[in-house]
Amino acid sequence: MSRLNQQKPAEPARFLPMTREEMKLRGWADLDVLLISGDAYVDHPSFGVACLGRWLEHLGLRVGIIAQPRCETVDTADLARMGRPRLFVGVSSGTVDSMINNYTANRRRRSDDMYSEGGVGGKRPDYAATVYANFARRTFPDTPLIVGGVEASLRRLAHYDYWQNKVRPSILMDLEADFVVFGMGERPAMALAAVLRGAECEVGRALSIHDSATQRAFEKLRNERGFAYVTTRDCARTLEPRLTLPSFEEVRDEKKKFAKASYLIEHEANPYNGKRLVQYHGSKAVVVNPPSLPLGIEELDSIYDLPFTKEQHPSYQSRIPAADMIRFSVAATRGCFGGCSFCAISLHQGRIVQSRSEKNVLKEIAGLNGQPEFKGIVSDVGGPTANMYGMGCKSPEIQRRCRKLSCLFPKACPHLRSSHAAQVDLLEKARHQPGIRKVLVASGVRYDLALQDEKAGRRYLRQLISHHVGGHLKIAPEHLDPEVLSLMRKPEAEFFTSFAQLFEQYSKEAGKEQYIVPYFISGFPGSTHEKMETVFEYMRKHAWKLQQVQGFIPTPMTLATAMYWSGIDPMSKRAVFVAKSWKDRTIQQALLQPHKAKHQQWVSNYRGKRGPRDSKK
Repeated sequence: MSRLNQQKPAEPARFLPMTREEMKLRGWADLDVLLISGDAYVDHPSFGVACLGRWLEHLGLRVGIIAQPRCETVDTADLARMGRPRLFVGVSSGTVDSMINNYTANRRRRSDDMYSEGGVGGKRPDYAATVYANFARRTFPDTPLIVGGVEASLRRLAHYDYWQNKVRPSILMDLEADFVVFGMGERPAMALAAVLRGAECEVGRALSIHDSATQRAFEKLRNERGFAYVTTRDCARTLEPRLTLPSFEEVRDEKKKFAKASYLIEHEANPYNGKRLVQYHGSKAVVVNPPSLPLGIEELDSIYDLPFTKEQHPSYQSRIPAADMIRFSVAATRGCFGGCSFCAISLHQGRIVQSRSEKNVLKEIAGLNGQPEFKGIVSDVGGPTANMYGMGCKSPEIQRRCRKLSCLFPKACPHLRSSHAAQVDLLEKARHQPGIRKVLVASGVRYDLALQDEKAGRRYLRQLISHHVGGHLKIAPEHLDPEVLSLMRKPEAEFFTSFAQLFEQYSKEAGKEQYIVPYFISGFPGSTHEKMETVFEYMRKHAWKLQQVQGFIPTPMTLATAMYWSGIDPMSKRAVFVAKSWKDRTIQQALLQPHKAKHQQWVSNYRGKRGPRDSKK
């Protein structure tokens, strides 16, 4: 081997290319796939586009990334800088929905963006998935165009848009794209790679959407799980089996039908028994195939074995805040079976928890020792929920038939395998790894699930509190009123009280001064001011001062959003109060943070039964 080949490659060559020069470092003349992202490029599995790019690379494709393209000036040269890809262009708004990323709960534009260089906001447009996709179509008019990611997933059918305060059609009606891929992208990516490479071999050049081979490939993809597309009403009527939802026009004009459609979408979310969904939009029909099947342990392990650098691309001059937050964290799971009505995780990652093998997680933790600036502290070992590792349904047969929206509400399912033993063993081995000083659990803990560990002598709770809390532990009671908690599909307040008491007890036994950081939501559907006073009185009794409160933001497609828009609980079909006015939302937030100067007069006036003068937004 020559001395030149023994040298380390130039730093950019360790990343997926973002320029022609970086393509040359890999010896590439062109790309198979171009991925466009609303996030800055961080080569870490927690960033969806980076993860999908590495997966496509693993499948043998040449992949390039354009992060946060300039589109305010319709600069097609920016998108075309690496040339036309041979197979397809993939588009994502980024790790989060662009509207949630760009605006607060009060619809005020944010000045920051955790997923952009320097944390500076304004680098991705509103409705970024649509803007990028239509921008890409102008740049590559003949190339197959696929849109995915959270934003597209949660808008795949007609949905309420909080920022426009109206029901919008499926994102597919606004896109100049061939397909929307929803949910986690690895299985759809395998289908795309196999089917489109076959078409490319047939035509012997870069694919065009006008090729008959490409159209035949599209016909195959229309039968794949995790794909959604637009067709005619007549074609949609030939699909069997299917479930026809209330049409866009019906859910736009009738709130009862909107609530019904929202429930049906959730009801069909189990990939093992969910039906193909059809929703008419005028003369067109949006078809949403069943979700992709969850990954097995070996399949999930193979993703985290990919050669991620765990770093932001070297072209950036400033740090990307989200890159620093997750740089030394390890995801052990994906998905969540909690089924909270306001959470979009089950609609995107799925409600079947997928866990990596213990060996694979420990391998990644050991690999952190080779990361620059790593000081032996693992910032998190968790997932969407911290303590669901190794858990799931006891019976595959029951899981295939199950239609429950939550494995934990209104009480834990008797078929749930809820032992924390696997996680206890994993955390114990992790903290004894060479070079590891401390392993933290920073993901939110589902405390009602943790309390089920009683049969094991509270082994999980004792280990968690004694060894894996960095002074503060995040948990999310969200509310304390029983009716509101039921609408949220969250556990009763007694679980939170019991957990808080045990946390204090075990912290003292460990000789540590530690605190719970509880998260509460103001303005949730069903939460009247009187019900919010339940939380106010609890905080006052325990002398707690909440530093962070989340104003409820209606995320597209969730059941809580259906409650917000329709004023109806889709489950019970009963009417619910919704705090929509600025005055009502301010009162509820003030009751959660009465110690703040800007809230004190509001609380004083409200509790004195004198409403403050309603001012303009």
